[in-house]
Amino acid sequence: MAYLPPYTKSFLCLANSRKPGGHCVAGRTFNQQSYTEWLRPVSTRNTHEISDAELTYADGTGAKLLDVIKVTCSQSQPLYYQTENHVIAPVCWEKLQSTTWNHVTAATETTNGALWHDGLSSYHGMNDKVPEAIAQILTNSLMLVNPQTLTLVVAQESKYIGGYERRVRAEFSYNNTQYNFVVTDPWIETKYFALPDGKYNVPTSRLCLSLPEILNGNATKLVAAVITPENVTGRQ
Repeated sequence: MAYLPPYTKSFLCLANSRKPGGHCVAGRTFNQQSYTEWLRPVSTRNTHEISDAELTYADGTGAKLLDVIKVTCSQSQPLYYQTENHVIAPVCWEKLQSTTWNHVTAATETTNGALWHDGLSSYHGMNDKVPEAIAQILTNSLMLVNPQTLTLVVAQESKYIGGYERRVRAEFSYNNTQYNFVVTDPWIETKYFALPDGKYNVPTSRLCLSLPEILNGNATKLVAAVITPENVTGRQ
């Protein structure tokens, strides 16, 4: 196999969500101030998560959502519909700059029709499942969208394996369709878990949506980040 030299990519981090063993990081690359493709840095481990150590800059601070980051990669490694995956090289990430709400709005996409595929829902969700057969013919797994409405719901939920778990969910409408996805944004979870169970309206936001790996025959859509004008500064 021919040697492929490492290469760098600069991206606006639009997701730094929790994943077993570490983080799922993703964002949009940019070229001459224009946002282009999506990037999901992944590790060489079978589960692909980014560890705390891998997420640490040379000065010891950790990469955050909404940082503009330069990362060194060793190869592209698409996994079915996760075409955005690039394996990281053992080089410290570099923070290029912080960002503003204007950067977030510039990176927002317009998607016509369904968010990947509609019509299948989990027990607590709405239009949040994609069957494996359909997922495997999709060509992307990340989106940044502007919902028509958004309510964050904090509640105890029954678990498939028994018992209950407190969760934050995003109830939102997009293209006149109703959705309900689990939120895996740890900053949002920390903020809303400190509040009583209930529903909280969010007037202006952008949602980073992610389609993770297949589990039990389906891919479950997630809200990997809830970004608002107010929390752009609060996260930095």
